[in-house]
Amino acid sequence: MRFAHLRAEGQTTPRLAVVVAEAALFLDDVMERAPRDLQDLIERGREGLAEVRGAVDVALGNGAELTAVSELRHSSAVLRPAQVIAIGANYAAHASELKLRSESAMTIFSLWPNSLAGHGATTTWPEDLTTQVDYEAELGVITGRPARGVHVRDALDYVWGYTVVNDITARDLQFSEAQWSRCKSFDGFTPTGPVVVTADEIADPQDLWLTTNLDGRIMQDASTNEMVRGVAEIISYLSRSATIPAGTLISTGSPGGAGYSRNPQVFLRDGSTVTVSIEGIGSLTTHCRVI
Repeated sequence: MRFAHLRAEGQTTPRLAVVVAEAALFLDDVMERAPRDLQDLIERGREGLAEVRGAVDVALGNGAELTAVSELRHSSAVLRPAQVIAIGANYAAHASELKLRSESAMTIFSLWPNSLAGHGATTTWPEDLTTQVDYEAELGVITGRPARGVHVRDALDYVWGYTVVNDITARDLQFSEAQWSRCKSFDGFTPTGPVVVTADEIADPQDLWLTTNLDGRIMQDASTNEMVRGVAEIISYLSRSATIPAGTLISTGSPGGAGYSRNPQVFLRDGSTVTVSIEGIGSLTTHCRVI
């Protein structure tokens, strides 16, 4: 199944919907006790997801009215996540081009929830704070239950779903500070979406193709099989030292092709449009505005 947080033009509160083809079925239209967002649904466990599946099947069988997604606005595909964890230098090509080490311990940092944004949104930043804003295509992993001391062979059983993440980064801040959270956590710097796809629809998270298109030019083009550490290893590693709560978003790193490493360098500018796509999930578009 594919889930999104959508709202009609003029509305401020997103509603959880199931996306079928290019149309949306709002769960609060077909369920008496509908989950208010994805986090609520995840916290209801397998029984909650089964209840949603049943309600959707009945509604579609009865000819429920659907709304074209093109008529709606997206909010972040992940709302109220338990936490947002990012993995750095997880593709050898990207680590090399930024002159980062990827062969030692895993690089881990947090992204602030204010940075979450939806498909089609406009991300802004002040020109007097950063002039080197970069894109990063990443596979997002959403956990479905608390994970503690998980073995690699069992780790994918803890995945609830997958989404597309653009880990937007202020490179000039990144390389002037000893931590990476601030440079990646401006408002709107973590677009996610357009949907979250349940784990059963992704046969192998290490066999997905990622691309980044910046103003009509392909900048990143790679497979998740190029990760230094795969999804299962990431979950297992994180769970060794702390419990990963249900509903945690893990952004798993970006492949080579970052704008910072190009000659000449390529950064997001006022008026830029960047689209990150992952096969089997969808395409996430962000518009840029410098203020």
